[in-house]
Amino acid sequence: MTKMRGSKTRQQETVPGEQPDLVEGRNAVIELLRANATIDKLFLLDGCHDGPVETIRREIKKTDALVRYVSKERLDQMSPTGHHQGVIAYTAACRYGTVEDILGKAKERNEKPFIFLLDNIEDPHNLGAIIRTAEASGAHGVVIPKTRAAQLTAAAFRASAGAAAHLTVARVTNLARTIEDLKKEGLWFVLADAKGIPMYDLDLTVALGVVIGNEGKGAGTLVRSKCDMVASIPLKGEMSSLNASVAAGVLAYEIVRQRVRGR
Repeated sequence: MTKMRGSKTRQQETVPGEQPDLVEGRNAVIELLRANATIDKLFLLDGCHDGPVETIRREIKKTDALVRYVSKERLDQMSPTGHHQGVIAYTAACRYGTVEDILGKAKERNEKPFIFLLDNIEDPHNLGAIIRTAEASGAHGVVIPKTRAAQLTAAAFRASAGAAAHLTVARVTNLARTIEDLKKEGLWFVLADAKGIPMYDLDLTVALGVVIGNEGKGAGTLVRSKCDMVASIPLKGEMSSLNASVAAGVLAYEIVRQRVRGR
């Protein structure tokens, strides 16, 4: 198998409506690392090099967490207690898996891979809803970027109605490169977009990656260029588009229909 490869307040650090799990303090974060808890983001006081902080710095390198070095003023604004000791971590509600885990699940079920790839979905409720749809429709996993996108926080987990506990969610550094790697595994990629070919006219029974773009901007130019097909969902009303999670659900069940009926 191919190996995959300005000051803000605490509220401004998060997506509106989201309350991520926040842990602050040196000892608390060290214990998180010792317990192998999944950390999404770690904020460290810039220029601090004392013993506990160096321990955290060393241990966090063993993970794929995003690390940012910030000023004391910024940490003060982010801290709900004011006792951050130069360290604040955002933890994930569930442990992340890998793209290899997702492909392994398809192989275990003896099924053609069926994977969702989300290009910078920002709303944790959309992320959770897509995870719920993916799990219910029999997809083998969901792939999200590590940065500039909603992560598997408590808000996303709640929105998934617990489905995130049953479906592998993998984080990658570069979504376009991941698509290229998955193409080597035999996958084809379809992008959900209003300007595509009606989904009923496409063969969606192949090993498939379904790309869902950002809520406002859609998929990025590079990710779009990597897709083999662009599928549109016929709309009969006055609205010109669907919410990202709704579009994911509609397309998912066209894929299910085609696979069950052999197109």
